Amino acid sequence: MAEGSRLHWGPHCQQLLPSRAPVTALLPPRLDGPWISTGCEVRPGPEFLTRSYTFYPNRLFRAYQFYYRDPSCREPAHSLLIKGKVRLRRASWVTRGATEADYHLHKVGVVFHSRSALLDVAGRLDQSRAGRACAHRLPAARAWLPGALYELLGAGAERDCAAALGFTMHELSLVRVQRRLQPEPRDAPRLVEELYLGDIHTDRAERRHYRPTGYQRPLQSALHHARPCPACSLIARSDEHHPPVLPRQAALPLRLGGRWVSPGCEVRPAVLFLTRVFTFHGHNRSWEGYYHHFSDPTCRQPTFTVYAAGRYTKGTPSARVRGGTELVFQVTRARVTPMDRVTTAMLNFSEPSSCGGPGAWYLGAERDVTATNGCLPLGIRLPHVEYELFKMEEGPLGQSLLFIGQRPTDGSSPDTPEKRPTSYQAPLVLCDRVAWGFSRPPQHRPLLQTPVSGGGLGPPAAPLPFLLLALGLAFLQWL
Repeated sequence: MAEGSRLHWGPHCQQLLPSRAPVTALLPPRLDGPWISTGCEVRPGPEFLTRSYTFYPNRLFRAYQFYYRDPSCREPAHSLLIKGKVRLRRASWVTRGATEADYHLHKVGVVFHSRSALLDVAGRLDQSRAGRACAHRLPAARAWLPGALYELLGAGAERDCAAALGFTMHELSLVRVQRRLQPEPRDAPRLVEELYLGDIHTDRAERRHYRPTGYQRPLQSALHHARPCPACSLIARSDEHHPPVLPRQAALPLRLGGRWVSPGCEVRPAVLFLTRVFTFHGHNRSWEGYYHHFSDPTCRQPTFTVYAAGRYTKGTPSARVRGGTELVFQVTRARVTPMDRVTTAMLNFSEPSSCGGPGAWYLGAERDVTATNGCLPLGIRLPHVEYELFKMEEGPLGQSLLFIGQRPTDGSSPDTPEKRPTSYQAPLVLCDRVAWGFSRPPQHRPLLQTPVSGGGLGPPAAPLPFLLLALGLAFLQWL
């Protein structure tokens, strides 16, 4: 439940959420050493992969990206070997808590693990003029040699065929390293180090030009990672010729009933920091959710909270994303709670008919915006339909994890079947299966007895037009 600016977890949730332990960000980040995926990752497309990156004290790096044909990362398709140099620059002025970096690629090579993988990549190259000029660097399918490395970029390549394939390492342009302690039942807490790299644009055509403002699923230090981690040692000792084949995982049916919570502070593109609490009522397919927005990467400085509710359809297996389930969500009700003075002032400046109707907004006081068909200053439109992608997994500690589709990077909404996600956000963790009644957070009491206006109570560095834009973009990615 939410109380003030903090999320408070019941004893059962505390046991499930070790990552709620204090987090320390390293500034400037220290990249030296090996970093690995902790499981099978899904990028927009979809692309199924695992990663293994090693950074050296002289700023050089070597990165492996292992791509697969299946969502369990058990059927290797091809592997990329990437070598280059990275230079940390300065603290990001866009994404708080992150560091901006420059990188330069020296070599990109590909190893195909099957003829079909070779044909897939060759087919992608054939889709552009630059790609067709690079196709001769790949062998004919009948001449494919297992284990052979084909150079896409490097001293021996006539042109940058990695770019023709749409490949970039722009993820290295935004970096965050943080440490936390993982509690151990009968031992001292274990140090866990995590490396957050820039997010991947959901539109493949935009990836060459996009500079990240959010993060991907984090890599963890091969020396200091969370336990248990069945995939970690497999990924750490793999190379382009020997891709990791992850342990088989039992498929979990999609059972949404219950309350699901963010295990930590989430970061989205467009400088969004938030935590989420969902409750799904399986008996009538209704749902409710709280989206707590913050201005800082540790989620300790709240800006506003949105409550939303509606109904959802019965799920059907996704034909496009193996292992996923497609649903359609309706948003029919919403409430808004301003949690800082700037947001409160912005709402009081807005037209009453655009958000909540007549009456003043008060700091910490919740108001229903259903009657005004949402809240225009925050980009909330009611009623609203979204085409979603869900999946469930079992976490390493036995907890149930719920993955909800990744929001479009451009801030739009997946309001058509064509815009349905093909990848996932950070997972939610099941807190309990009691889903018959939604236990609402304590009502926020108004902290000011007079409405907050533009009379100097907000930070002078945050002009109202910018807030209207930033907060409007914020809600477009809330689900």
